[in-house]
Amino acid sequence: MAKEGIKGEEAVMAHYKTICEMVDGDISAEVISTDFEGIIAEGKKLSAIHPNIVVKVPMIKDGIKAIKWFTENGIKTNCTLIFSAGQAILAAKAGATYVSPFIGRVDDSGWDGMLLIHQIRQIFNVQGFKTEILAASIRYPNHIINCAEAGADVCTCPLSSILGLLKHPLTDIGLAQFLEDAKKFA
Repeated sequence: MAKEGIKGEEAVMAHYKTICEMVDGDISAEVISTDFEGIIAEGKKLSAIHPNIVVKVPMIKDGIKAIKWFTENGIKTNCTLIFSAGQAILAAKAGATYVSPFIGRVDDSGWDGMLLIHQIRQIFNVQGFKTEILAASIRYPNHIINCAEAGADVCTCPLSSILGLLKHPLTDIGLAQFLEDAKKFA
């Protein structure tokens, strides 16, 4: 919302509603509170906007408690700011719909973000957790490919990374050759 210059609760809620009317699928809407009562209050308001809203809750102690409450009350959740497999386990045990490991930020800290995706997928498979892995902090096209290979269910990515998947130098060379050959028959 900050990137879009949207300020104030009313404007934020209206923007989420507009997004939900445009997109057929889950839309994460983040709480700002960090205490259990505040997270619950905000989450109730957000989830009332549209059935596609998934309440985005931070990976903190009260966030995990809130995820459990939301799950027991039929509200979908996205546990954000996941940086370890242990955090993903806690969120899944609480019933999170999604966990969001931030692979680019993990890489920035000197650890391996893709290894984290692999660990979480392995654990979720072994334990039978239904929680989906939403890979976040995607930095480049290969992150998307690597996340797909590692078993991430969803990626949230900048458009530049998605468009980067279209590009390959051999495609450009092949197209140029095809067009050159086509001129010979015109």
